[in-house]
Parts: sequence; C-alpha cells; structure tokens
Amino acid sequence: MPWDNAGVPALTRDTGAKPLPEQATAHAPEGAAVLQYEWLGAWVVVARGSYDMDSITPLSDALGAAVRTYPKVILDASGIKFADSTLLNLLILTHQAGTLRVVAPSLQLRRLCEITGVDGILETRASVDDAAVS
Repeated sequence: MPWDNAGVPALTRDTGAKPLPEQATAHAPEGAAVLQYEWLGAWVVVARGSYDMDSITPLSDALGAAVRTYPKVILDASGIKFADSTLLNLLILTHQAGTLRVVAPSLQLRRLCEITGVDGILETRASVDDAAVS
C-alpha cells in the first residue's frame, strides 16, 4: 500500500483538530474490549484483545479521558494478545501526560517493549493493587 493511502491514527497529539470521519467512527474489532473502573483513587483501564491502528481508538479515548481526570491511571495489560507501534505510541503519550502504571503486560507486549526500549520508560506492576498504592 502506498504511504499516502495509509491511515494516520488520531492519537499522536491533541491539536484540537477534529478527527477524520473514518477515525471518529472507528470501533474495536471483535475480540478487543476496554473496561474501566475506579480503584483506590486511580482509574483502571482493562484492555483485552489486539491493538493496532484499526482498533486503538476505544483504548486511546479511555486512556486520554482518564489521564485528564485522575492523578493515576492504571492499564491492566494482561489480556492484550497483540500490540504494535500504535499501542506503544499511545502508552508513551499517556505516560507523558500523567502518571501511568502498566499492570501484568502480556508476554507479547513485554517483548515489544523490550525490543523498542519502552520498558525503560514505563512503570510496570504485578497487580492492580500494587499499581494503585505505588
């Protein structure tokens, strides 16, 4: 696919620009799910499934809203089966915008973070409880 035909995720930086219609209506594919709840003063976002450019919007929206509202955001990443650079970009941006703790990243996500050096930036914890009190 030529570069100019490739889509661009709407999560690089909040410039105030309105998303393109195809980005505004993006839905996570079957198998990707985002659940959220408050725990010990932190906001927990639970991600399940695969995340790439076509499926990142619900997770991006959840983390963006959480980091603007709560002093600490926890991503339960134990159910992430696939992730690419789109998710890494989102994690870095969320980390830069506030306090992010990543809980129990799956083997695939841990390996991706190791290969790219992102594991040296992100703070990971074994459990949601550990993340909430740290």
